[in-house]
Amino acid sequence: MGDDRRERVTFPGLPPWPERATVARILRTETTGGLILLVAAAVALVWANSPWGASYARVRDLHVGIPPLGLDMSVAHWTAEGLLTIFFLVAGIELKRELVTGELGTPSTATLPVVAAAGGVAVPAAVYLAVAGIGGGSMKGWAVPMATDIAFALAVLAVLGTHLPAAMRAFLLTLAVVDDLGAILVIAIVFTAGLHPPALAGAGAGLVVFHLLQRYRIGGWWWYVPLGTVIWALTYKGGVHATVAGVAMGLILRARPDRRAGEDASPADRAEHLLRPVSAAVAAPLFALFAAGVRVSAPAIGAIFVRPELLGVVLGLVAGKTAGIVAGTWLAARFTRARLSPGLAWADVVALAALGGIGFTVALLIGELAFTDPGQVEHVKAAVLVGSVTAAVVAALLVRRRNRVYRALWEAEGRDAGADGGPDAHRRP
Repeated sequence: MGDDRRERVTFPGLPPWPERATVARILRTETTGGLILLVAAAVALVWANSPWGASYARVRDLHVGIPPLGLDMSVAHWTAEGLLTIFFLVAGIELKRELVTGELGTPSTATLPVVAAAGGVAVPAAVYLAVAGIGGGSMKGWAVPMATDIAFALAVLAVLGTHLPAAMRAFLLTLAVVDDLGAILVIAIVFTAGLHPPALAGAGAGLVVFHLLQRYRIGGWWWYVPLGTVIWALTYKGGVHATVAGVAMGLILRARPDRRAGEDASPADRAEHLLRPVSAAVAAPLFALFAAGVRVSAPAIGAIFVRPELLGVVLGLVAGKTAGIVAGTWLAARFTRARLSPGLAWADVVALAALGGIGFTVALLIGELAFTDPGQVEHVKAAVLVGSVTAAVVAALLVRRRNRVYRALWEAEGRDAGADGGPDAHRRP
């Protein structure tokens, strides 16, 4: 009886104005970044399948770097291990902000997005394992359909959802932040090769120095850029995917300004302000340019429906993500104190869950890590593209339907059939 009287926590709630302004800024940048990402992927596909496809492969596989330092990598490898570190650094900053000042700051408000994201991670992996197991395929790709590409998802939502409530965007953003954490943990724990303890110890020592610089309020890019570069290089040499270094540094940055030290903005806010445009307009698109260039042919597309591991990726993204997010949200709303915002309907949750199936950037990255044979990698990339496009189409139909509903409500609220100078919805009976 007492439990029933406890106040239930609404998610997503209405955060204070500074947090709302931050979320709005992130959404605007990610939407633009998603459109740039889409163009980069289209260019990659057209280039790789054009008469100049051989030049695409030459540029992608061109090796540059410093061989004596073990940093001699292909252009594609540099974008995955180097530029994408900036993308994950921004993701780490987002996660830190959510943990300190956002919806994840207290267990009661964090429950719903965490459980929803957990469902969106576990169910796609289970779908993949079931399909691959039944068909006798490789189990190595179980993590490929786990990730959501927030830039693409927000771009679809922004382009088609002109009248959707702000709560839908806030829900998707928070869900994606937790989803990214799951992908980061998988990359850090599962996809390691030839661990080199001395290098990892050096990276750890660098992170300690990074933390001390933050703790003692020491500023200046001349400290952080060289130190961050060393941490990144040692992480790569240590056998852990170098993007993990970006996440770690993002989590260390302070998310609250120290007014006593004269700070108008926190280090995390300043770093995010500088790096988000680079992440959205340069890092992620260049990765897509050199990761999405898959040779598309009838046999390659046909293989998706024959080879179980490829079908598992597609079904995991399209069906597993939707089912997992909806189930997780329902479980959290049913069995915990958390509940959906009154401004959201369950049909909205289904549309957002379908958007979660747009894997793309991180799914392509995990596909490259999970499979080592070049032929397998190309086929898995094709499956990721087919699954992401299918999820985007399904989500677009659902989002457009919800947008029509909210547009009708908006028009009804503003209608003045009585010509009395005020909306009918606000006229007294």
